[in-house]
Amino acid sequence: MQLLQLQRLASLPLLVCLFLFTSPTPSEAVIEDVLDIIHVVKEVTGGILKAWDIVQSSPLAANIEFPLMREKQRKVLQRLKEVSRQIDQTEAQHAEYVALAIESINTFLSSNVQLMAKMNDIQDTMNRISSRYQQMQNYEAHKDKLEVSTLITFAEWTVSPNAHSVHHLMDRLNIMLLGNEEKQLNFSSTNNLLSQLAHNYESAMALLLFMAAATALLLLLSSSTTAAQAAYANRIPALEVEALRLNYISLEQALWQYLGKTANSQNNRESQLRKVYDSHRDFINKPLMSQRYDKSRYETILHHYEWTLLDMKLVELNSIFDFFKAHTMKSNTSNDLEELAVLDLTKAVLRNDSNFSMSQVFQEIERTMVSQSLYYRAMLVSADQMCQTMQSSQQFVYSLYTDIALTELKGYTMMEFSWMMLRVYGRGNYTQEAELMRRDYEKRTERTLKLLREVMRRADRILWRCDPKKHVPKVTYDEVTRLLQGYIENEVDLNSDETCRETCSYYQSTRSEGCFKEKFCARQPKCSGRLYNCQFVESDMWVCPAPMNSTRRYEYVEFENGRVLGERKSCSRGTTKVDSWWRYLFWHCSYCFCLCDEQGLKSDRFFNLREAVADIKQNKVVTGLRFVKKNRIFHLQIQEGQLLPRGAINQSTVAWRPVDDYKIFDRNVAKGVDYHTLNYESRSIDLDDIMKADDNSFVVTGVRFRVLGAHLNLEAMLSEFDFKKGELIMPGVNIWQSNDNTDVSGERRVKLNNYNADVPTRTIVSSLPISKDNQYIDFVNSGMDADAAQSTVPFIDIQDVVSNPPVPLAGIGIYFKSRQGFGGFVAPKIITYDFASHVQMPKTFN
Repeated sequence: MQLLQLQRLASLPLLVCLFLFTSPTPSEAVIEDVLDIIHVVKEVTGGILKAWDIVQSSPLAANIEFPLMREKQRKVLQRLKEVSRQIDQTEAQHAEYVALAIESINTFLSSNVQLMAKMNDIQDTMNRISSRYQQMQNYEAHKDKLEVSTLITFAEWTVSPNAHSVHHLMDRLNIMLLGNEEKQLNFSSTNNLLSQLAHNYESAMALLLFMAAATALLLLLSSSTTAAQAAYANRIPALEVEALRLNYISLEQALWQYLGKTANSQNNRESQLRKVYDSHRDFINKPLMSQRYDKSRYETILHHYEWTLLDMKLVELNSIFDFFKAHTMKSNTSNDLEELAVLDLTKAVLRNDSNFSMSQVFQEIERTMVSQSLYYRAMLVSADQMCQTMQSSQQFVYSLYTDIALTELKGYTMMEFSWMMLRVYGRGNYTQEAELMRRDYEKRTERTLKLLREVMRRADRILWRCDPKKHVPKVTYDEVTRLLQGYIENEVDLNSDETCRETCSYYQSTRSEGCFKEKFCARQPKCSGRLYNCQFVESDMWVCPAPMNSTRRYEYVEFENGRVLGERKSCSRGTTKVDSWWRYLFWHCSYCFCLCDEQGLKSDRFFNLREAVADIKQNKVVTGLRFVKKNRIFHLQIQEGQLLPRGAINQSTVAWRPVDDYKIFDRNVAKGVDYHTLNYESRSIDLDDIMKADDNSFVVTGVRFRVLGAHLNLEAMLSEFDFKKGELIMPGVNIWQSNDNTDVSGERRVKLNNYNADVPTRTIVSSLPISKDNQYIDFVNSGMDADAAQSTVPFIDIQDVVSNPPVPLAGIGIYFKSRQGFGGFVAPKIITYDFASHVQMPKTFN
């Protein structure tokens, strides 16, 4: 009861904060209410302290027996009862205000959600109208060079009675601003934006401030890059998709020049057709152009309405490209090229109706991904969906951009091909149409890349594994066993004199010296190592021994007072009654609960110190990590793959490199050289992010542990590479990168406490990363009450830590993940290569 009252008292400051920020009453009333609450808190706190003074007033209070304390406890309880009454009165007084405040918040949020939706609709409609206007300006500037069919198609599209015409868009804009005509005179209506702004002035002001800030950010991102950035970009090779885009632009410009030099005639048609077909066939057969768009990669992550609409268009465009590719592949000679089939293909590609328009898809891509900042939103949501994507935030954004950019390039390729075919078959010149589309393409690309680069710079590159749906030993996790384990021993066996003159807490570092009169000590496996931190719990108990093949000693321990250490359940071997005893009437031989540090066949406490290096002679780099336990030794195993140009990995070469198969007792295997043994004095592991932060020209090619002081410390082997060529520059010249800080020198490490924790597999929620760089954690025993101190925590997460698709790594790390009250897991993490610096404008775009 007392604890409940104190908890309720502790919640009062939170109540104060709630009123400060959410109360809908006038400011004077809010201040009065808050002062009233503070006054009550002061009185209640004073009451508590006075009640405590009653207990503290007697100097003999600590030694008074229970019966003599009843009167004082009665006074304390009476005072607490009065405190409780005051708290109840205060809660009742302000409960109505709290409900009203919550209602006000909900109303505020609801109003702003509606406003935001309308503002987005208006912005989208204005963008559509502006886009058509810009297209009209381009056509007006080159009207003498454009084909008549192009102008007619544009005019029909603009004025046609459908939902995509400019006339319809203007009507839609008017309705959103002013509402339906019959309701425009009713200012109290909320069916239009202007009336909503009037009725929600303060909310609207907050919203406008937010939109202004967002607009300023977009303007900042879309501003021109500095001369230094431009110079930097010119000397850094572009990403793979950008190189492919540059390749095609050069190709199509060369083809248009070729068509311009060769007159359209029946004699030239065959060579023109062959030139255009062969060039496009070679281009669309490039590996990256053959990459299919997989909508399933994003549909469970991006739940935005705008993305759903755009995704449908991307799927349709890719379907048209599949048809286009099949057509170009089967046409091997000019005799096979039927003019009617080619013209049908160009008609499908160049269609510009209410259902589909290639140029409109291009504009939708920029509007959704750039103007509406979906790349930025994708970065934010991917951080929370790492379990599904198996990609770092930066990698997810880059993969999304690559898929969209490839789709746009496929559409651009088809349109250029179609206009070339129409020219070859004498249906028009179309040179100016192609030139205008190229300029639009370049401008869209420039704006997209500027935003993309900024988003990727901000995006996190760390990738770690989430907890599985079900923890499975030896599959998803493993354990260090019997490092420090709960052990019951009588005081008489904790000293060589067989005396019981001390207390349990006297024995902080000792050994089991014997087995007095074959008591309980004879019915349990002896601890042959050292015993630490002994303490007295209770005199008499029932002990449930663990199965013979278990690494545990006890399943649970139950004391006569009802306290249970561990989880009480059925005991397969039956419980054993253990009682302390008196010796010579003066000495009480108590059973102590100690921690046993014992090496043995059931104690897996070894970590490999040998290096694990990728096959650098075959140009392979590290792409993933995982912990494995082999022959009772924990190894950090690497996944390797062959490096390709522009940061790609040859997926057919990706494999796990076998760990060294040795045992601790093998000849020529030495402790401290080949492996490290954990013990009471040396059981820490450093938690670090290892990478070369100031140089993006290195990738990880190897890993190893070393012992630094008394800590296991991670090192990464880094190798310099040529990004454009995809080659390690000097495979034999590498550096080992590490964090040399300790807990007593340098920039001192911070220790993470993990004491008295439950077994981590018992939590019903997924673990989350707790540690930061430059910290460390000790391997300790699990909690006494939760697990009878029978396990060693943290556990070791042995899941694969890899990205999909695999990429080079700029760094690696060891981290600790857990939930409050649980022992958690130690696990590896990977830091994907930073592609942001390679996001740049191709030279021909400038």
